[in-house]
Amino acid sequence: MAAEKRRSMIKMKPKKYKVGDTISVDFIIIHPMDTGMQKDKKTGNIKPAKYLDNVTFLLDGKPFTTMKVWETVSTNPYFSVNLKVPGEGEITVEYTDNTGEKGSKSAKLKPKG
Repeated sequence: MAAEKRRSMIKMKPKKYKVGDTISVDFIIIHPMDTGMQKDKKTGNIKPAKYLDNVTFLLDGKPFTTMKVWETVSTNPYFSVNLKVPGEGEITVEYTDNTGEKGSKSAKLKPKG
């Protein structure tokens, strides 16, 4: 079965920053985060577990934060980490879920000044 294309987004705050500033890197992903304990409202059957289990934030391909995620995290989870801006680069967030689905999202790091 092919992995579903997940919508996700990376935002950096504040929007204007310079080298040496500490910024917030936020990642949100549309994901059901099913624990395997809920019933499907239409069929009454138990929904199989499907939840993120690992999220990694990378700067230019090198991890700077890795999170082990559990099924109890809410639907469409939101993650936020701080980063001291070293210069221009690319931030990538990679994720996997308990079914083997993998994905990633990238954004340019562009300090001003």
